[in-house]
Amino acid sequence: MIRRLYVWLLCICTSGIAAATPIADNGSAHLSLKTPGNSARQYAVTFRAAGNGKYISYADKQIPVEITRSVETSDEQTTRITIDIKAVEDVYFNYGEQVETGFDHRTSHFLLPGFWYHQNLRSPKEAPSFHTSDSWLVREDRLSTPLTAIFNAESGQSVSVIRLNPQGEDALTTHKEGEVILSGKSSVGYTGFLNVHGKAVLAYGYPYCEMPQSYIRKLTLAPAIEAFQKLERGESVRLVWEIKRTAARDFSQCVQRTWEYSFDTFRPQPVDTPYSTSYMKEVLSHFFEESYVATQPLHYYSGVELETATCATTGVAEVGFVGRTLLNAFNALEYGEAEGKVRLVADARSIFDSYLQNGFTEAGFFQAKKEYGHPAKEQVHSIRRQSEGAYAVLYYLDYEKRHGRKHPQWEERIRQLAERFLQLQHTDGSFPRKFRDDLSQVDESGGSTPSATLPLVMAYKYFKEKRYLAAAKRSIDYVEREIIAKADYFSSTLDANCEDKEAALAAATAGYYLALVSKGEERSHYAALTRKAAYFGLSWYYTWDVPFAPGQMLGDIGLHSRGWGNVSVENNHIDVFVFEFADVLQWLSTTCAEPRFQAFAEVISTSMRQLLPYEGHLCGIAKTGFYPEVVQHTTWDYGRNGKGYYNNIFAPGWTVASLWQLLTPGRAERFLTNKK
Repeated sequence: MIRRLYVWLLCICTSGIAAATPIADNGSAHLSLKTPGNSARQYAVTFRAAGNGKYISYADKQIPVEITRSVETSDEQTTRITIDIKAVEDVYFNYGEQVETGFDHRTSHFLLPGFWYHQNLRSPKEAPSFHTSDSWLVREDRLSTPLTAIFNAESGQSVSVIRLNPQGEDALTTHKEGEVILSGKSSVGYTGFLNVHGKAVLAYGYPYCEMPQSYIRKLTLAPAIEAFQKLERGESVRLVWEIKRTAARDFSQCVQRTWEYSFDTFRPQPVDTPYSTSYMKEVLSHFFEESYVATQPLHYYSGVELETATCATTGVAEVGFVGRTLLNAFNALEYGEAEGKVRLVADARSIFDSYLQNGFTEAGFFQAKKEYGHPAKEQVHSIRRQSEGAYAVLYYLDYEKRHGRKHPQWEERIRQLAERFLQLQHTDGSFPRKFRDDLSQVDESGGSTPSATLPLVMAYKYFKEKRYLAAAKRSIDYVEREIIAKADYFSSTLDANCEDKEAALAAATAGYYLALVSKGEERSHYAALTRKAAYFGLSWYYTWDVPFAPGQMLGDIGLHSRGWGNVSVENNHIDVFVFEFADVLQWLSTTCAEPRFQAFAEVISTSMRQLLPYEGHLCGIAKTGFYPEVVQHTTWDYGRNGKGYYNNIFAPGWTVASLWQLLTPGRAERFLTNKK
């Protein structure tokens, strides 16, 4: 069957929509009906005007459903389409529409928030991208907002379609490809874009389908799928979409206005979570206690490659990325001293002491990832891990200095590392993504450059060394020129090479740090860069709650997805990666007089508390405080379990660090502006 379904898409893309009778605003509609045990039949659907903005359907052949289409135009730019489908007899159906934009497809840029940016050309052919096809339909719960926007630079226009009533329920299927009948009611539809005679076309419908391929796990495309919803005789369903045309000077402004529109449309509210900040930290602190390892030359918190079923410690000690050992040690120290938890303090200090003695290479770089019990590997450094280690230690040194304690050996180590950063920096201001101890480069890509900006700004403030600030400014010049100006946020995460959320957050946070140490026009410039990058970061975060099917754990425990962020084009799961982004949003809200930023920061802060694991509420995790990581909210998995569950292996080291940073607002301002 799916061969026939794919042929239908190819026919649309080669023979054009003109074969179907046009409906409002240059479009067409079709209906697929399936009889169990038989291939579905497709019908072109046309509409006759019935007055008052209503249209009654008729098909090229008699069909056992009645379709009413209502069109409301609130202004010249916005059209709301309401579809009512009523069954005359029991049917299994899939309904879809396409709307022409008039844009040249080859030069258009596409936005499916949290999933697709431009043409996804940073992604390999094994992931959804133009490398594989220039026409894609995807299920709505892959997207942070159930929306597709197409931007045309020549006209300075974008056209979008958004689903207005997506919340509700989902249903399981017995198969993952081909024509599938839903086991119950689902509210999940689809959206996307098609190339029709070289013109870009918006496509949307219900229930979901994915074409020309679905995406089931990292770098694994699978055959297409088309779902059919049952309607019993006399039963009806209502579907609502809104099509909007918006002016935009470039893709960045398209992303900004699309996010503002998404926020204003869904108006996501804070999630009613009962956990106070103090309770969150008390529960999360169990991770510090139970993951601590002191049997190796490096003492660390075991937070990498753990099994969700046991949370047993492993031999992986990692400074940054998914381990975040040193940032966790600083958090444990600060919290332990404030709460009188002697063991937390002692463990944290032992971690810093062990890294001071055993945690550096001959060239002065962190031994950023040490895998005890495994054969030794070639030392390949990443600018991200090195930066995150320096960042954590500088916060530690500043904290200690404020309490009258000095660490000259640590200061010398960080000075030496900062000097290595200056040697690594390219003349264009960028930093190589990966390199060796002798500074030879393994990956010259500049996508991770903004991660280095933060410790350079901090080192300037701590050591009062202007060369570090100059290097930070050169790095942000590169970020502005090659990342922000080109709207090309990529390769910040280390386990993928694609468009990703972390790149946008890193760019926004880098601009924020430089703005905090600047004045006048320079400060305003950095604030503008921060804001521009922040919209891309925000575009990855869910403005709505995706539905789950009964039996899918995350739905059964009541998870609301709003406020959680998708990860990357390659990794389609949500997680709690936020760190200082909420601080950035709060600061931008005041600096730019934009209340949406503050409102959404509150959504993030409340929503990300939901899966806190404690006795009686472990949320599928073996131990208290080991916060989950790979939260699989759509039909994609990281290798195990699928929608509604976690992968069986996770890294709570970074999730605890991220949430702790979220729960400790104002750190950067205190460090960089000497606020108390």
